[in-house]
Amino acid sequence: MADFRCTVCNYIFHEEHEGEFDSLPLEWRCPVCNAPKDAFVRLGSRARETGRTVSDVFIAQLAAWGVRYIFGIPGTSTLGLVDAIRRNSDLRYIQVRHEASAAFMASAYGKLTGNPAVCMAVAGPGASNLITGLLDAALDRAPVIAVTGQVETYRIGTGASQEIDQHSLFESLTVYNMTLISPDETPEIVREALKHAIIERGVSHIDVPRDVQTMECTAGVRPLTGSIAPVSVTAPRRHLQNAASLIDSAERPIIIAGFGALEAAESVVELAERIGAGIVTTFRGKGVVDNHHPLYLGCHGSLGSAAAAEAVRKSDLLIVIGSSFSDLTQLPPGRILQIDIDPLMIARRHPVEMGLEGRSSLTVPELLSMTRERRRESYRAELRELRERWLALLESEIDSSSRPLRPQYIMAVLNDLLDEGAIISLDVGENGWWFGRNFQMKGTQRLLFSGYLGSMGFGLPAAIAAQLEFPDREVACITGDGGFSMVMAEFLTAVKYHLPVKVFILNNRSLGMIMQEQLVEGFPTWQTELQNCDFAGFAENCGGRGIRVTEPDKLEDAVSDALRTEGPVVVDIETDPRRFI
Repeated sequence: MADFRCTVCNYIFHEEHEGEFDSLPLEWRCPVCNAPKDAFVRLGSRARETGRTVSDVFIAQLAAWGVRYIFGIPGTSTLGLVDAIRRNSDLRYIQVRHEASAAFMASAYGKLTGNPAVCMAVAGPGASNLITGLLDAALDRAPVIAVTGQVETYRIGTGASQEIDQHSLFESLTVYNMTLISPDETPEIVREALKHAIIERGVSHIDVPRDVQTMECTAGVRPLTGSIAPVSVTAPRRHLQNAASLIDSAERPIIIAGFGALEAAESVVELAERIGAGIVTTFRGKGVVDNHHPLYLGCHGSLGSAAAAEAVRKSDLLIVIGSSFSDLTQLPPGRILQIDIDPLMIARRHPVEMGLEGRSSLTVPELLSMTRERRRESYRAELRELRERWLALLESEIDSSSRPLRPQYIMAVLNDLLDEGAIISLDVGENGWWFGRNFQMKGTQRLLFSGYLGSMGFGLPAAIAAQLEFPDREVACITGDGGFSMVMAEFLTAVKYHLPVKVFILNNRSLGMIMQEQLVEGFPTWQTELQNCDFAGFAENCGGRGIRVTEPDKLEDAVSDALRTEGPVVVDIETDPRRFI
């Protein structure tokens, strides 16, 4: 018998009392927050302890609360912890080639599942290398546990080799930051780190001195049950009724679906259909709604569509669900009804007509039952024309004959051939710009990328994390040559662990987005050209598959070939650096 945690509200499903979880129907929902079945994660053994050292209890406590993966590189100041992982079959250690990648993997895993993973590094340079990936998690509100080794307690403050002030280093980006000194506090400190990461959706850090790791620990491991209360937040009924009245009074409503609307994706579409509203997403919310839905108008902002921009500009009510109003989303002021679980996000950029604090999975279905059904035939026809005009423009841009290959054509081929259930990890740069603008995601696909931090190098580590958690799903990384070359050593990690990730490199031999910015701002293009290696040959040397595409008529076959290949593949695509000819 096992326990399962809802990653949305922390409700615990006990098989001992409620029956077998896997036998529940796919349409089953969390009884507390209405989240779908796939929002649940299995917890570890309730009281498993593989030994009596601090490290044994530390790792057993992580496992008991459902941690499944630890990403890292073994080193001098983490030897005790690493050995405890070796002897605990409830967790899996993934050896990476750079600590930044370990943090990116943990961040991506948290974004994808809502469950924390661990990134582990040695004192000093290992700890400092984690920072970029941890900032990505902190800014995108992903739960992550960072564990760092430290020099022995009697050496702290002496200027020992690899000693730095790690507490101060991690303080600004963490929701919990602690150094473990007393052995019998081990399980409590681990629980507190997990609790803060889960509830506050952020990064927790624990520093463990080398000598403490092998000390005896008599404290026991405690299960998650009874440690975190389920959280079910929705607005008072009177406020919901006022919001429904506001929606009913609108003549040109537009729903803005952010990443926070993912848990209510079906209800968002139902609400749009009921009230006759168009649907626009943020870039991070791309895929919350199937991009082929007739009411979907594209992303808003610098990576968005002209259809979305015009519909938002002419709207008399924006119903904003789970969006943090990023400056890149560029949502304008106006008449706004905003729904968010975080009250600090309400009216973050502009005053709102009304704000509702609550989970989208609970709030949107409530509004659905309170609003009037509206057909709005003329308004829908206007939205349909906007959508068709935009899609026609995208279609007209597809050039399947030019060499180097045009980005629009590459996106069109990937759009046609990637699986309906694919998980797509995206790097930062021109590849992301073209993806946001031209790729039409299906509602069954998932998107991972570095949002607020916008860090290059996220794509490949994120794909590895996704493939580990979902071995039966197709995982594709869409990246540029700049982003891939920052973390290309992690392709060896994919090979080592037999992870069939597919990497598609839009190789324009430049830092393409920076080159565009130089041109737009009147600077000469300088230091944006890249000297690249043979990426396909590199993949072959790593033990994977490499395919190079230089002719447009070879692209479809190359992509299909890659997707059929059982192991990891790099498809290196010679890409035109120009946006428009």
